[in-house]
Amino acid sequence: MTQRFQGRAQRLDDYDLPEIGALIGVGEDELHAVIDVETAGGGYDTLGRPRMLFEPHVFWRELPESKRRGAERAGLAYAVWGTKPYPKDSYPRLQMAMLLDPGAALRAASWGLCQIMGFNHKAAGYPTVQAMVAAFMDSEAAQLEAMVRFIQSEGLDDELRRHDWSAFARGYNGAGYATHGYHTRLAAAYAKWARIPDTVLPA
Repeated sequence: MTQRFQGRAQRLDDYDLPEIGALIGVGEDELHAVIDVETAGGGYDTLGRPRMLFEPHVFWRELPESKRRGAERAGLAYAVWGTKPYPKDSYPRLQMAMLLDPGAALRAASWGLCQIMGFNHKAAGYPTVQAMVAAFMDSEAAQLEAMVRFIQSEGLDDELRRHDWSAFARGYNGAGYATHGYHTRLAAAYAKWARIPDTVLPA
């Protein structure tokens, strides 16, 4: 895998959302809502890399104990979320973390349109985190399908179909979802997209 994290960076087309949403029986409005809340609609940054957030507290957890203190001294890991503020660009920190433990570093980041954590690669349909990141470098459609596979694997597809935003946010974002207003933001984003005509698939 290239250390530049740049691949084809192919954007979604008009048919990707309804086709991928059909895998779990939801429309494009539901998928648009999750994408809007997670990454404001885009899977790549200005350099064409997958949008990514490196989580030092997850890196701490993913590392073997023998490497944790060294990572902590380097400012790459800590045991408790929120210990330090996040930088604007997580890639330099990720690159440094990969020098210490490449797999743990990739697993400790959230990736793409819908910010799938690297450690969830199997639930997202990939045997390794390296395979997931490589696919995410190539297309937003791969990122979106991984989100749908993850939702299905976690049993959240029913919550999404019935628009139970609190239950969906709890499963997708964790128990602290209400602190960040994930459920209300999802509901608002869905209401916005529901007012916009859907893509008409060809016969």
